[in-house]
Amino acid sequence: MAVAVSGPTVSAAPARPVSARHFVRLKLRVMGNNFRGQAWRVALFVGGAVLGLWFAGTGFFLFAAPGLAGESRYALMVAAFGGGLTVLGWLLLPLVFFGVDETLDPARFALLPLPRRTLVTGLFAAAFVSVPTIAVLLALCGLVVTAGSLGGWSAAAVALVGVVAGLLLCVAAARAVTSAFATALRSRRVRDLAAVLLAVLAALIGPLQLLGVAALGDADWDRLDGVAEVVGWTPFGAPWTAGIDMAAGRLWAAPVKLLITAATIVALLAWWSRSLESAMVGAASAGPVRAQRGTTGGAVAQLFPRAVGWARRDRFGALVAREARYWWRDARRRANLITVAVVGLFVPVMVNLGGSGFTVDSAEGFTASLDSSPLLSSVSMLFVGLLAAVTVANQFGFDGSAYAANVVAGVSGQQELRARMAAFSLYVLPMLVVISVVVAVVLGEPGWIGLMAGTLFATYGAGLAVNCFVSVLGAYSLPETSNPFALNTGAGIAKSFLTLLAMLATAVAAVPMVVAAGLLGDVWLWLALPLGAAYGLGAALLGAYLAGDVLDRRMPELLATVTPRR
Repeated sequence: MAVAVSGPTVSAAPARPVSARHFVRLKLRVMGNNFRGQAWRVALFVGGAVLGLWFAGTGFFLFAAPGLAGESRYALMVAAFGGGLTVLGWLLLPLVFFGVDETLDPARFALLPLPRRTLVTGLFAAAFVSVPTIAVLLALCGLVVTAGSLGGWSAAAVALVGVVAGLLLCVAAARAVTSAFATALRSRRVRDLAAVLLAVLAALIGPLQLLGVAALGDADWDRLDGVAEVVGWTPFGAPWTAGIDMAAGRLWAAPVKLLITAATIVALLAWWSRSLESAMVGAASAGPVRAQRGTTGGAVAQLFPRAVGWARRDRFGALVAREARYWWRDARRRANLITVAVVGLFVPVMVNLGGSGFTVDSAEGFTASLDSSPLLSSVSMLFVGLLAAVTVANQFGFDGSAYAANVVAGVSGQQELRARMAAFSLYVLPMLVVISVVVAVVLGEPGWIGLMAGTLFATYGAGLAVNCFVSVLGAYSLPETSNPFALNTGAGIAKSFLTLLAMLATAVAAVPMVVAAGLLGDVWLWLALPLGAAYGLGAALLGAYLAGDVLDRRMPELLATVTPRR
């Protein structure tokens, strides 16, 4: 008879609960690993931190100015308008220019048994470990100085709570909006809805600009006070004006505005948690797969989209077809195309309409008018061309490790860059034509269509040439995530510097077009389109020729740079 003898039972150690500090420590660890052996990333991070501190100091003194000067009348306006623009910037800038730091990719946590609340709070806490967040916090502390100078320590304490709550609101808004747009852009069925929502957000810049110009032109401070009071009761201004209300003796208003802020933060986090779960599970459902309509041709012919039907069935045509499909189907690239379309349409209209009727008189009697003119239109089109071309400043970063296929195949640098230019231009050139026509019609000057299109083509071509070099020499890796607005730590600073450098170089290259518009006057209306198109095409081909040689020598280094580090 066998007797089973069991040893002493060893009780498993209880699992430690995961809290927000674990996510913060994990982000710091990932940041340190990303900086290891990457001296250029460390240099860009340090440069970004110094620049952030400079902006923080400037903003601090601007927000503290009413309190230091003892001007209680302007305190509410500075808090409401300055704070409101801060929230609006956190909403729009990640979508339009800078993206959002996603060093901790939510998809990496999909297989871990973490409750949704733990994941949201942890990622939310980790989002505050960044240079922009710290810089904004330091700048907004100027409101604490203003409230303390006008209302004592109690008002300063309320203002400090409001500043912290406002920063929470900014980060929650940026995360919720970018995550929601990422989910929408992954589904091809709702990309049109995403474009409309982004257009609405971008359109808010125009009314605010016109309202600010009109209010400052009339110098009606009572009117501005009324607008500031209204903004102060919205989520855009509530957290920043709570301390000012406390200093002004409106004790009941401060807790109500803090409650408005808290409710908005909770709503944004709930919205973010829903889209975050979708990002973890996978791509949003695109609905049932429809059967393909009758396809003709062989396997090679089916790889070429209709827009690339003109291309020859050779290596160059295959590269153009591949890039054309990527720009249409990749969420990151599609987000950039939407940005070009929306911002490129609204900015010129607002610049031309906002500048109408504005005149500057010098002491010597010289009068410079900024009425809507061919010169002002050329300058506004210059910005659109810059924005369209700078989209490809990190074109190899979109490929990531997939660029290895081109390296192994031995694709020449010139052929690679010319094919990428051609595929990208299939989408951008029609946008530029539409923008030229719409802006000219809105301004009531249909004869300026050629002027605007010529300036756009010249700037766009010069920008492609510049960004060929930027994309080869200054490429950086993007995180392997489905969020098209996500960036690794350090990549956001790199993107900011490279974007600024590319835009400045493109502006210098496009200066001859603006000078010609100012010197030739009405004659330029007829010459702008042919000369601008020839200038842009020549600049783009020259840039591909020169940058192609650099690419041939740097292919292995470029592949290592754009490959995400795990």
